[in-house]
Amino acid sequence: MSPPTPSDQAVARHGWVQAGVAVLLATVAMGVTAALGLWAAGAADLPEGAFPRVTAATLVTAVGGTIELSGNAGVLAESSAGLTVIPLSVTLVGALVLAAGFLRPLRHRAVAGGWELAGWAARFAVLWLVVLLALSFGARRTFVIPLGEGTLADLGDVFGISPEVGFETALLPTLFFGLLWLAGVLVLALLVSSGAPLPGRVLRFRTSVRPAAYAMVLLLLAYVALGVVIGLVVTVTRGHAAETLAVILLGLPNLVWLTLTIGLGATWNGRVEGPFGLPMPHVLDQVLRSDETADLNLSTLAEYDGRVWWLVAVDAVLLLAAAFVMATRSPARVRAWQHALHMAVALALTVLMICLVGRVSAHYGLSVLGIGDLGGDLGGDLFLRPRLWQALGLALLWGLVTGFLGALTARGVRRRGELQ
Repeated sequence: MSPPTPSDQAVARHGWVQAGVAVLLATVAMGVTAALGLWAAGAADLPEGAFPRVTAATLVTAVGGTIELSGNAGVLAESSAGLTVIPLSVTLVGALVLAAGFLRPLRHRAVAGGWELAGWAARFAVLWLVVLLALSFGARRTFVIPLGEGTLADLGDVFGISPEVGFETALLPTLFFGLLWLAGVLVLALLVSSGAPLPGRVLRFRTSVRPAAYAMVLLLLAYVALGVVIGLVVTVTRGHAAETLAVILLGLPNLVWLTLTIGLGATWNGRVEGPFGLPMPHVLDQVLRSDETADLNLSTLAEYDGRVWWLVAVDAVLLLAAAFVMATRSPARVRAWQHALHMAVALALTVLMICLVGRVSAHYGLSVLGIGDLGGDLGGDLFLRPRLWQALGLALLWGLVTGFLGALTARGVRRRGELQ
């Protein structure tokens, strides 16, 4: 990296207002999205003014932070709880707003110094660290769990047992992963935007990386847009407006990006037990609600609804469209087999991201004097995880085929570099 020039130093002294506005807008956008989604899900009825605390916890998990659950049921009882899930709708909103705010002062330039970009990133990081600290201290609460009726309730009355479950932010992991999330958003913004400047030393990589990154982001956003349309149609035809709004505002990417991988042929393993449920169509819940770990793929879903085979067709159309866009944004000198390799690597990385952020794990159990067994009516278990290597292998295969076909279909379209 070259030493800072006077112009770089001038830029480093300014821009705090722009960075502050961008971080503030992103935080507000995420907060509004999370609050509306939680309100639609019924969280506004939480006791003792817990709604803002739960909203803060949702924002923490949306940026990769860690929420730790704790249980306290006294010396005569035992409780356990755990939750791992990322509300990707909130994550996506924050990423889009932050990326737009980061790119705005850098637009209309082809090259930027490394020190200048590092200065902008540092300002965003400092301000984002303040936001993470505020959210971390706000995201903590304890709730009393009612024992219901029957034997457990009688024992609770006799022994004065009042089981509680609470949550709080794990500060250091939240700060680390929150800053890592910010870094990923800023780097991806530079890679995707054709108008964003890059340091001179990495300009030679933009012809292979930037079109592929743009195509993958477009693919993911297309699935989200398609999910919104389907959700609105379901609301109009079948009702359940509140539930649908909650899914759209909290976990729509969790659902539609999962279906992207399933359409590729990937398998997810999971189980739903007890009162837990998943923000997804009933057919997926049917497959997973079993006594043993279930396979979630095209074959098992087709046993309940044959229309799931349309996921393959949707994947094929959207992947070909993404490959076509990637080819049209690449220089004409890039050959078809190179497009195929670029598409394969980009799709594999995209599927890897989905597999990492799309995992779900939740459990809660309560036992009083050995009755309850940390499950049953007062407990449950939910998890969903991918067969990672299978998913990545299928992504590479689909990427090679669609990348090559997309390059062939783009041959008749004028592209950059044809007149050079």
